[in-house]
Amino acid sequence: MSLDTPIRSCRDTPVLKERGQREVFCGLTGIVWLHRKMQDAFFLVVGSRTCAHLLQAAAGVMIFAEPRFGTAILEEKDLAGLADANAELDREVARLLSRRPDIRQLFLVGSCPSEVIKLDLARAAERLNATHAPHVRVLNYSGSGIETTFTEGEDACLEAMVPGLPATQDQGLLVVGALPDVVEDQMLGLLTAIGVPNVRCLPARRSADLPAVGPNTRVALVQPFLGATHAALVKRGAQHISAPFPFGAEGTTLWLHAVAAAFGIPRARVEAVIAAPRARAERALASVSETLRGKRIFFFPDSQLEIPLARFLARECGMVPVEVGTPYLHRELMEPELDLLPEGPVLSEGQDVERQLDRVRAARPNLTVCGLGLANPLEAEGLATKWAIELVFTPVHFYEQAADLAGLFARPLRRRALLAPEVAV
Repeated sequence: MSLDTPIRSCRDTPVLKERGQREVFCGLTGIVWLHRKMQDAFFLVVGSRTCAHLLQAAAGVMIFAEPRFGTAILEEKDLAGLADANAELDREVARLLSRRPDIRQLFLVGSCPSEVIKLDLARAAERLNATHAPHVRVLNYSGSGIETTFTEGEDACLEAMVPGLPATQDQGLLVVGALPDVVEDQMLGLLTAIGVPNVRCLPARRSADLPAVGPNTRVALVQPFLGATHAALVKRGAQHISAPFPFGAEGTTLWLHAVAAAFGIPRARVEAVIAAPRARAERALASVSETLRGKRIFFFPDSQLEIPLARFLARECGMVPVEVGTPYLHRELMEPELDLLPEGPVLSEGQDVERQLDRVRAARPNLTVCGLGLANPLEAEGLATKWAIELVFTPVHFYEQAADLAGLFARPLRRRALLAPEVAV
């Protein structure tokens, strides 16, 4: 679809508010990609053996590996108040830092058990910071399923970092959101070629490269689930660049134009830089989209990626969104996306899983995007599914990954056609 094609958008579509049972992972899962991104950070979950098993399974770390995350196990005596949990935590942190001198940032991550017993990790972080600074900076945030859903763990982590960022009066761009290194390098190459000055990233790969922030800092988000981090940066005086998110050729183009416009860079210069990668992305998308065109898709709320992905699939792949559910609808961040998403789908915020299951069964879409816990039952009922978690763990941003993103949705349809050719997809 052309960028200039007029559409009736979802900007004014009424939002169905759902407030019931949820089926999502907790915010601890964000550690799986954050510990790979921040190369001298360590994430210490203060939780139960269940928390440890979740991270071990999600990360796929072998027992002889040396990951940059771990769990300080709360035993029965801790939960019963028979032991001084703070003293034990201090001892475990001291042992960890003595064994891992490469650690420069330590995150104490709250979990459901530590929240339930009211263990004050904010105060613990202050106490440990006084002990271990300046060699190690200790921060804390909550990844508890009581407080956070799947991707909100990253938001809570980055929000915790904002107060400690250095101040600056210099003009520059701060790109916010964890990206795989290869995708981040592609993005930085485009921004440098366009002429955007002083580009920094949050999170940075190493603590020595923490970005500075101030009133002349422009902020561009690459992940749609960073509402709290966005608010914290605006509170520090940074200026938000409103734009669609860089999913697909169209989203990437609009994001880059918005960034360039914020720095007064001519549109013609941007077009000259992006012409070749955009053309490659559009060619690659054309071939993958053959499988997707005309197919109906239903999004369960999971990651807050749902609205940008529905826009990408509708406008660039020809899919027809039936329902687009999202855990939270952040209007300020989503307005550019809602302006592009064609009118038609039900928009829902929050989750009441039984009611949403009734709607997806009635709609019988060609593809349902949902969490792992719902995928197998829906497959057994004859519905093709896509695991929402893959959309966060797979590189999907910017031009070079546009066709890979479309391919994530095409593969379940191709697989169903191969395994059950008599079933219409």
